[in-house]
Amino acid sequence: MENKTIEELMERRAQIATEVEAEGADLNALEEEVRNINAELERRAAIEKEKAEVREKIADGDGEKIKDFIEEKKTMGMEEIRASHEYNVAYANYIKTGDDKECRALLTELASGSVPVATYVADRISTAWSKLGIMALVKKTYVRGILKVGYEKSATAATVHTESTSAVTEETLELGAVSLTPASIKKWISVSDEALDLSGEEFLDYIVDELTYQIAKKAQAELLAKITSLTTTIATNAVSVGKISANPAIGTVASALGELSDDAANPVIVMNKGSWAKFKAAQYANGYAVDPFEGLPVYFDNTLPVASTTSTAVYMIVGDFGVGAQANFPNGEEITIKRDDLSLAEKDLVKFVGRQYVGLGAIADKAFCLVAGVVE
Repeated sequence: MENKTIEELMERRAQIATEVEAEGADLNALEEEVRNINAELERRAAIEKEKAEVREKIADGDGEKIKDFIEEKKTMGMEEIRASHEYNVAYANYIKTGDDKECRALLTELASGSVPVATYVADRISTAWSKLGIMALVKKTYVRGILKVGYEKSATAATVHTESTSAVTEETLELGAVSLTPASIKKWISVSDEALDLSGEEFLDYIVDELTYQIAKKAQAELLAKITSLTTTIATNAVSVGKISANPAIGTVASALGELSDDAANPVIVMNKGSWAKFKAAQYANGYAVDPFEGLPVYFDNTLPVASTTSTAVYMIVGDFGVGAQANFPNGEEITIKRDDLSLAEKDLVKFVGRQYVGLGAIADKAFCLVAGVVE
């Protein structure tokens, strides 16, 4: 495509407009080709615009400065540009206005397709996931569409074979598959005109931090809800979990650990802070002699209920999230942010909508044990 002239690209785009009407046309392929042609035309337009600016500044006597600027950009790669303050400012303006010209001008010939996310923003998205703790443990993949993850439903054990004895029997292996179906997780906030006056990193801090953290928090809650809804019976399309009924006490976590498979080598505990307080009360009652958490890391998520003797709800999860859970991002981990300056125009507010497309689920049998309360 880069070898074609602008006239050839525009002619091909006109041809596609006719081809889409043909019976049996591959609409997805034609749409992708048009998208690529448009991106190429935009890229060339940005280059020509920059050249015009350079010529204008040379005419104004700034030739040496421009020359130095061009030479500096030639030595910078995509990652260096994305990590620069100048790109942060351009990317913030892109979010504010929806106009990506500043970003493409900085990237010049490196720009194609969608505008790359500023490194500053990508790092803050990663930080939001890490801040929650649990989601930082989960296995991540980036496969388009619905991802099917195989798991072992049952298998016969290995056999010791002594020389000159009968051959061992073939292993009987039964497999299942979990489907990680992606869904959009969204969060929107309204921003005043004063906030829009913020520039560069200040604006990105204001907008990105709130949207990314809330979306990551919702993703974590969705994953925990999927795990707590699993049953103790394995199926062809869902793994199983261990489950015990026990109130917060010394030995409860140990009993839960006994329900995990051998593959769950790095288990952690997830509970509400209110439940944690009840475990600590049990520890104090025992004179600090034992650790109710068996030395395991404890993560808090208040979407799980507080342990109660009047409810049999699951209040704690013990398990290995690195082995037992997976998050698939068909479009990458980046959170897209769209601007809407019409919905709240009468209030002089601009709406920003954050969206992340992700599929979540449990993928390994007996990687988790659910702990439910006991009604006394």
